[in-house]
Amino acid sequence: MRVGITGHSNLVPECVPAVQAAISDVLAGLGHPLVGVTCLAPGADQVFARAVLDLGGQVEVVLPALDYRDRLKPHQLAEYDELRAAATVVSVLPHMSSGRQAYVAANERMLASVELLVAVWDGVPAQGKGGTADVVEQARASGVPIEVVWPPQARRKS
Repeated sequence: MRVGITGHSNLVPECVPAVQAAISDVLAGLGHPLVGVTCLAPGADQVFARAVLDLGGQVEVVLPALDYRDRLKPHQLAEYDELRAAATVVSVLPHMSSGRQAYVAANERMLASVELLVAVWDGVPAQGKGGTADVVEQARASGVPIEVVWPPQARRKS
């Protein structure tokens, strides 16, 4: 089973265990082998990647641009590097720099390769292309089933 992720990158740290448990509950009910497809963005993407690995699945990474790692904050590098090293496949799109166009392309690539999308989403409408709500809209339009995960403890930084 191939599963993609979209979700908020600004989850408050206190809610991460609840979000990971909710993602794990969804993933545990799916067929095996389990393959998680992610851009490894901070927040929901990395929580998802960790849940996939904890369940014995494989992680495939679609990086939006060549400079993707360079755009992370210093405190985000260790987890990103650890999860990227654990990935079985890493694809880097040919964009030179990260930005909306690169994120949209990476999300399109991810959606085209999965049978289910997990969305760590608070239900707020799209604020523009490439964000969580936009990816949910794209999945709906292309017929990819969506499992929304937003446990009661989930919160975003303001």
